[in-house]
Amino acid sequence: MTTIAIHPLTEALWPQLVALFGPQGACYCCWCSYFRLAPKERAAMDGAEKREVLHAATRAPLAPGLIALDGETPVGWVQITPRAAVPRWNTERTASRPLDGDDPADPALWAMSCFFIQSKRRGQGLSHALVEAATVHAARHGARVVEACPMRKAKQSKSIGLFVGSVSVFVKAGFEIVAERKDGRPLMRKVIG
Repeated sequence: MTTIAIHPLTEALWPQLVALFGPQGACYCCWCSYFRLAPKERAAMDGAEKREVLHAATRAPLAPGLIALDGETPVGWVQITPRAAVPRWNTERTASRPLDGDDPADPALWAMSCFFIQSKRRGQGLSHALVEAATVHAARHGARVVEACPMRKAKQSKSIGLFVGSVSVFVKAGFEIVAERKDGRPLMRKVIG
């Protein structure tokens, strides 16, 4: 891998994310809204409205995630936020719901919920760099715990279905499985503070 710089996604870097996601907004016009919005709210929105939800988040004091750049070329993205910013991640029926006793409104409990890597850069270790950078970013902003709910296996190693990440990447980064409510989708956790 060449030299990659990973930055919080601010409004100034928004054009790079748009270039990375492409005109359809990555993952079938999602614009990383899947975990940010309630299903009915999300279903009622078109792609432009979903795009604006993420764009608005770049104007907030806390970035909605990190973007990886190879020079000026955007090559990867990870959504890393407090759990409260991704309410669908916390619903009772999801594999990613909080452990009993954990409060999803706790600002020290963070979620690494989505990834998007440029197709020609998949399989080159970029997800490892994004997980490391996201964990450091979360710690700098008061996280005590970072959680993820990745896939154990995808049909293809470079599958777009790995938008939640791969278990093997999180294991290598020191995350531990704390629950598995859906086969192949464990809730993983790293205590950092």
